[in-house]
Amino acid sequence: MSISGLCQICESRPAEHRCANCGNLVCEVHFETEMGLCADCATQARPDQDDDVDVHRF
Repeated sequence: MSISGLCQICESRPAEHRCANCGNLVCEVHFETEMGLCADCATQARPDQDDDVDVHRF
């Protein structure tokens, strides 16, 4: 399947990848290859390294 169109994050570069989580078409800059996710989903998926607050979900 070919991917065509602009990146749905920056809307300026050609889309080259599809996010495995949300399905957005994204450019090379906004794709986390190791995770297979767009930059938005990857940011939500990994813990914030600068945040010293512990979050407990029940």
